[in-house]
Amino acid sequence: MKCYHVDAFAEKVFEGNPAAVCVLDKYPSDELMLKIAIENNLSETAFAVKEGENYHLRWFTPGGEIDLCGHATLGTSYVLFNFFEKDATSITFNTMSGPLTVVRKGDLLEMDFPAYELKEVPVTDLMEEALGVRPVEAWLGRDLVCVLEKEEDVAPLKPDHSKLVELDGLLQHITAKGTKYDSVSRSFCSKLAVPEDPVCGSGHCHIVPLWAKKLGKDEIIARQSSARGGTLHCSMNGDRVTLAGSAVLYSIADLFIEE
Repeated sequence: MKCYHVDAFAEKVFEGNPAAVCVLDKYPSDELMLKIAIENNLSETAFAVKEGENYHLRWFTPGGEIDLCGHATLGTSYVLFNFFEKDATSITFNTMSGPLTVVRKGDLLEMDFPAYELKEVPVTDLMEEALGVRPVEAWLGRDLVCVLEKEEDVAPLKPDHSKLVELDGLLQHITAKGTKYDSVSRSFCSKLAVPEDPVCGSGHCHIVPLWAKKLGKDEIIARQSSARGGTLHCSMNGDRVTLAGSAVLYSIADLFIEE
């Protein structure tokens, strides 16, 4: 089994968010896919199988399967465009979150994702204890989004992961209005055995709708302020979010396992 290691939302290796990608003729067992994800020890390993004109795509974290992942979709698209579908200009994936289409536009790959519906929730003492700073607002969709008052608080924040798992939401994001970028953020995935996601596409399906409404604009340039860092070119289209970024190949490996 081939396994491609791709840095997504990156312009060069060692930036953005690494994902492992396996393109298969058929799916192995869920148990084996989870073991591969655990062995890879990345935030996501993607498994793609050709399904008619489209590809069926599934994402596994070391903690289990997840319903939506942006950077691993970007990484899978990069692999397919460069090794399997070299003449294609778009690829549609069948996923747990419905059809997802990725379009090749020069050096950028543009993904069309569903936006999560957010509801405002009270800021709690537990949020402050987990993050080490008190949010000014909190919003809940699939994930919890905590809005911080100052951009300068985002990058140096060191959360208490033992308390993050007690908060609502599958993932927990912090975000603030940026100066160079429209928004800056970080994403924590302690419930999925991933302390921090370096650049989180599905997280921006929460973050982009929030800032688009706050800033009164549909085009958002978002920066993930993790140690690796990554930039997302985003836009709102009704109840959909377009996320665009580049990707680079780090390695191609042979997995010596029985499928």
